[in-house]
Amino acid sequence: MAATNRNVFINCPFDSKYQLLFRAIVYTVKRSGFQPRCALEVDDASETRLEKICKIVAACRYGVHDISRTELDRKSRLPRFNMPFELGVFIGAKKFGRGQGTKRCTIFDTEPYRYQKFISDIAGQDVHAHGDDHRRLIKDLAAWLRDQSNDPKVPGGHAIAREFDRFLDRLPIICRQRDLATDELTFGDLAQLSAAYIAETA
Repeated sequence: MAATNRNVFINCPFDSKYQLLFRAIVYTVKRSGFQPRCALEVDDASETRLEKICKIVAACRYGVHDISRTELDRKSRLPRFNMPFELGVFIGAKKFGRGQGTKRCTIFDTEPYRYQKFISDIAGQDVHAHGDDHRRLIKDLAAWLRDQSNDPKVPGGHAIAREFDRFLDRLPIICRQRDLATDELTFGDLAQLSAAYIAETA
């Protein structure tokens, strides 16, 4: 996979409880000079979700994986393991996919070492704990992306976190200017609005 590939596969929960962290990831990826990609970018009923994910993973050199959502579902009383599964798809692509050997990823959970209780096979890898705090997540993710880019113009995590908070404050106004509601933003909307704000203010 070419070193110029700047695509970042985002593997995380997409529900309303995780919305702030998801938006923080997308903004940080854009601000660091990379292109965010995730399963939400494709709405094609002719493909299965797994087919979509595999295509996106194959196109991404980098991956951000948050495996924190493992609590029991209220109805089924079973945990959801989509995120650990997609992490496995990404690692499997790196190990066995033709031309995929240069893939790199970073992994997040809520607490240090908690992941060892439900996915012990990745013990020994560096897993970052964000504590459900978007600023902590931004700080660690920005540092990792800065190391991948080797671009001295990319700001540090604290600066990006401050920028992101200002972006959130402005988001309702930005959305009104484009006849959008903040609660109906698609992944594509979020990526485009983040890029436009960064271009205007950075």
